[in-house]
Amino acid sequence: MQFEGFIESDPDMPYIPLVLFAGGAMYMERRPVNGSWKGGIMRAEDLMLAPDGSVSSELRWNSLTSEPTQTLHLHLRKDLFARTVEEVADYDPARLTLIGRSGFQDPLLTQIGFALWRELEQPTPAGKLYAQTAAQMLAVHLLQHYTCAPMQIQERSQGLTRQQVQRVTDFIQAHLSQDLTLEALAQQAGFSSYHFARLFRQTMGESPHQFVLRQRVERAQHLLKKTDDPLAYIALESGFANQSHLTRIFKRYLGLTPRGFRQQE
Repeated sequence: MQFEGFIESDPDMPYIPLVLFAGGAMYMERRPVNGSWKGGIMRAEDLMLAPDGSVSSELRWNSLTSEPTQTLHLHLRKDLFARTVEEVADYDPARLTLIGRSGFQDPLLTQIGFALWRELEQPTPAGKLYAQTAAQMLAVHLLQHYTCAPMQIQERSQGLTRQQVQRVTDFIQAHLSQDLTLEALAQQAGFSSYHFARLFRQTMGESPHQFVLRQRVERAQHLLKKTDDPLAYIALESGFANQSHLTRIFKRYLGLTPRGFRQQE
């Protein structure tokens, strides 16, 4: 068999690699350096998790269909995973081992992967918040289901208090034109990023990403009503990358363009 691809993994990589196969089929083989090749067929929605960076390995593959093979590579930072282990499980991450698997399916991991793919294709103003929330979900899911020992997640049952919600909302409004991060929002409420994202949704009925995006659309509406500022300026003041970015999101939310909205007023 002639192999079309060949790569060697780096044991010092600072991330945990997760690969989602999104289309086509291939025969893939892997071996430790100077070891034996072991392989299998990978199909759409199959996943490959290779967290053990202690040993270098080689990977090669060959396409089995005329359909183009598509893969999404998710790189979860090891330091983020370690911090999540400490925060949600109160466990020493140095004592925890992730178990590598190949050719398996996991609906939640697949859902996260495709959602991030869509975000890459059509980015939103709060896309960074979305990606950070997804990374936290990914880390916790790996912790619960792909480790050497079952982990008990220390969930918090109470929602955010009115004062915590107000502090977070005030911070968002004061920094709406800037690049908000999940960690910065979580600090306003005094929680880890994972607990904050979960409690925020529980309290507000929407994710931090959705809330921030709605606040940006509402600020754009206000500026369109109350000022004659150019659309490009309004886009930046509301936290959008540019005018076309504002137009796309604005039309998705309200069914008309910012220019059309202003003409109605």
